[in-house]
Amino acid sequence: MNRKELIEQIKKKGSFLCVGLDTDIKKIPEHLLSCEDPIFEFNKAIIDATADYCVAYKPNVAFYESLGVAGWNALDKTVRYLRENYPDQFVIADAKRGDIGNTSSLYARAFFESLQVDALTVAPYMGEDSVKPFLAYEGKWVILLALTSNPGSRDFQFMAQPDGERLFEMVLEKAQRWGNEDNLMFVVGATQGEMFADVRRVAPRSFLLVPGVGAQGGSLEEVAKWGMTTECGLLVNSSRGIIYASHGEDFAEVAAAEARKLRDHMSILLSTRGVI
Repeated sequence: MNRKELIEQIKKKGSFLCVGLDTDIKKIPEHLLSCEDPIFEFNKAIIDATADYCVAYKPNVAFYESLGVAGWNALDKTVRYLRENYPDQFVIADAKRGDIGNTSSLYARAFFESLQVDALTVAPYMGEDSVKPFLAYEGKWVILLALTSNPGSRDFQFMAQPDGERLFEMVLEKAQRWGNEDNLMFVVGATQGEMFADVRRVAPRSFLLVPGVGAQGGSLEEVAKWGMTTECGLLVNSSRGIIYASHGEDFAEVAAAEARKLRDHMSILLSTRGVI
């Protein structure tokens, strides 16, 4: 999915919601555990219930890798199900890869050729040659970690040079020399609040993937106030607040209600800012 198509979906649905498929075998409803593939059955039900209210899905690869081959198979089935039944959805693999060039090339092949996702989260610490292999894929997106929502983000990301430029600003500035607004996004955590204004000063038109709304305490209002552009420019992720809103047999129905609630809020924000 290219930038134009993504923006069209945001405007069409009045939503910039990304549903995080952080599917934990220990948290899904017990009645699914008797299924042949409980992870996939849970994901399928969540997707069917929420697809009308979101524009993207983001499986966090760790939840699948923790189950070995069975988990990877469930992830592959989930992505294929999305591709076959909801081709208008933007699919992100949250894997945070990044290594020396030849290894990154293999990671890129795994996610973009084998798994066939639209986008992959990538760690920038090893620099340009570790990121460029992912950017070599036409029509695919790199989502680079820039300013994250976890408490440890302040250990390194706010470290400043003598001129006052902070590390996350250096990442934003440098990375835009490697890619462009059509193949490069940035992760900026919702808990960063007014820091979105500083992000937008360096990357005014880039799309931002924003985790941390809901369970982590980030404010959707603050994210939109400081981070939204005239094209929206945001994909706000919610995982636990949607997929684990209920642990009973009504889990999909309750997830749909939570996704709808977020979509309705997003529609108001998009309208207020003149995006739709």
